[in-house]
Amino acid sequence: MSEQPAPPPVPGMFTLVLHTHLPWLAHHGRWPVGEEWLYQSWAAAYLPLMRVLRTLAAEGRGHLVTLGMTPVVTAQLDDPYCLEGMSHWVANWQLRAREATTRLACTADEGPYAAPEAMRAFGIREYDEAGRALEEMAVEWRHGGSPLLRQLIDAETIELLGGPLSHPFQPLLNPRLREFALREGLADAHQRFAHTPRGIWAPECAYAPGMENGYAAAGVTHFMVDGPSLRGDTALGRPVADSDVIAFGRDLQVSYRVWSPKSGYPGHAAYRDFHTYDHVTGLKPARVTGRSVPSQDKAPYDAERASHTVDQHVADFVDVVRNRLAAESDRLGRPAHVIAAFDTELFGHWWHEGPIWLERVLRALPAAGVRVGTLADAAADGFVGAPVELPPSSWGSGKDWQVWSGEQVSDFVQLNTEVVDVALACVDKALDQNAAVGAPTPRDRVADQILREALLTVSSDWPFMVSKDTAADYARYRAHLHAHATREIADALAAGRREQAERLADGWNRADGLFGALDARRLPR
Repeated sequence: MSEQPAPPPVPGMFTLVLHTHLPWLAHHGRWPVGEEWLYQSWAAAYLPLMRVLRTLAAEGRGHLVTLGMTPVVTAQLDDPYCLEGMSHWVANWQLRAREATTRLACTADEGPYAAPEAMRAFGIREYDEAGRALEEMAVEWRHGGSPLLRQLIDAETIELLGGPLSHPFQPLLNPRLREFALREGLADAHQRFAHTPRGIWAPECAYAPGMENGYAAAGVTHFMVDGPSLRGDTALGRPVADSDVIAFGRDLQVSYRVWSPKSGYPGHAAYRDFHTYDHVTGLKPARVTGRSVPSQDKAPYDAERASHTVDQHVADFVDVVRNRLAAESDRLGRPAHVIAAFDTELFGHWWHEGPIWLERVLRALPAAGVRVGTLADAAADGFVGAPVELPPSSWGSGKDWQVWSGEQVSDFVQLNTEVVDVALACVDKALDQNAAVGAPTPRDRVADQILREALLTVSSDWPFMVSKDTAADYARYRAHLHAHATREIADALAAGRREQAERLADGWNRADGLFGALDARRLPR
């Protein structure tokens, strides 16, 4: 039987953008929110994604993905405490999988997925997967995530997107701290990867008019916005206002095919159910089965059934991309650019089969005549249209700022403003006091920690978690904890109690010691 002829190429280019971000979780609780969130995402999403990208790179495939890595995530993937904690978590995962293989019976309120024969088969697969992860942590990840990412950057497998320290909602941030956070974030990436990103994933895709000037001054040439920011016309990047900084927009028609607030591939009946746990082992041995099926009636997970469904969804996505490129190119009268953008954690953590889908789709698209490239490729190859004036916007609900500035989180806006004002004033005073005439200003670890805690206070995660009612109590606790740390150190310093301020700064640094190269002397004056 002869092979099917390859489909004819379609005009234009497709770009997959992944945004990798979690807040700083180390030393701040374990369960139900805290380090467990980091380790689950690491095991289910980051390990498989790295595996996929390294596999494709070994095949000589390049320019595959535009990968956003926030400084907060890379700090945790490199942190010795987190690396040890992750290895312990994976070992515990393997022990729990071993326990699943010994299941003798299930109770009446457990579903078919908990039947002994189903759990034994599931436990064997999980045990093997955990063993693979343990070996990867011991061998490939032993020095952290940065060496692995640098290999992919150097091989041009990925384009790296950076971002500001702590992932703040930039439009609401004091301009001095906004500039500092961005420049330090780019410097952090350079320190880890020997590569300074030219593109960034603006936290929450948030934009306010004029921010492009700060981007240009920091050396940023392109950034991501959501489709509605470009009024849905995302087929070309657009220089913003009078600058040369290009805004690339997410194509919602294509992106929502995979995942949207209401639908997408991960909800298919064959895929592993995210919400159904086996309460003895903590594993997830059920498949979705049906959107309205209660947990106790869920069927056992079937890996072969899921794999077959992945193939169907790969074929569907390839068709969607081909049709979208053809239609947009016809509309423009020139080759178009289509961008699908997602949170990295969707692939593996939320959608167990996501990494498998990624690997297959990144092979299937070129085979189907679709050129795959990065945002940098798009800018270099002229997938750029006329300048545009962008409105205040984000990728949150309503595509405006309401998730981070609405009535439900108005107290965060006030808290952030007050804490940042205190931090900036205190740091300015400390650096002025330490400056000697005609001599360099020495580094001040107290001032550094004040800025570090202020940046953790203004993380965009905390108001998001409250607005979306996902661990809202934890989010409020974290925001006020870092606000307290900022004020406590600053008050001691302002009162002339330098030794106490140093003790406090050192104490808080034991929990919040990320961004070790952060230097308050670089704060814009």
